[in-house]
Amino acid sequence: MTEKRWLWKAAKFLQKFLNERVFSNALCKGMKIVVGIYFMEKMCVNSNEYEILRLLGKGKGGYSYLATDGKQEYVLKQIHHEPCEYYRFGNKIEAEINDYNRLKKIGIKIPAMIDFDKEAERILKEFIDGDTIYDLILQDKMIPSYFEQIRNMCALLYAAHTNIDYFPTNFVVQDGEIYYIDFECNEYMDEWNFENWGIKYWSKTPEFLQYANSHRNP
Repeated sequence: MTEKRWLWKAAKFLQKFLNERVFSNALCKGMKIVVGIYFMEKMCVNSNEYEILRLLGKGKGGYSYLATDGKQEYVLKQIHHEPCEYYRFGNKIEAEINDYNRLKKIGIKIPAMIDFDKEAERILKEFIDGDTIYDLILQDKMIPSYFEQIRNMCALLYAAHTNIDYFPTNFVVQDGEIYYIDFECNEYMDEWNFENWGIKYWSKTPEFLQYANSHRNP
């Protein structure tokens, strides 16, 4: 067994039997174990290999990395199984695929799903290059057209009895157009629509500032 293969198996063992605890700042001969997710400098989606450039972010369903095949940049999402106090999951990879198809049918601007690997629980997506709505709020760069676009998006969603996760980190502006970069969607409920929940985080409200202050880089 090669050294890298042995390290990969060791990381799998740790992830399974140590309940995916956080292993920050860990380095093991080219394999980084970062907040419960391990990866080498390269990751595969099916038989295609991608170089990992950096971590883009972590959501309740997975870790998203900026990746490249040497020609183009992508987002490579690795599903995780860390507990979430306020959300229950079924089969995450199947849910991602189903949600993507649902949102695409509704007509929501989302990144293209290029490939998926059910066994490795990885999804390869189009990289939408731009600032998140969250960052634009922090920089005081929100403009009226962003609110017009999200309300147009809501009109399509509500007509299809669907809600998405309206938190501003899930939206990226590229060339003036807003994209919903997550694929999560749920059956519509008034409590979780944009007007009753999402709007609380689309400007420097007390709720937004509380979140921002608690998530500042040390």
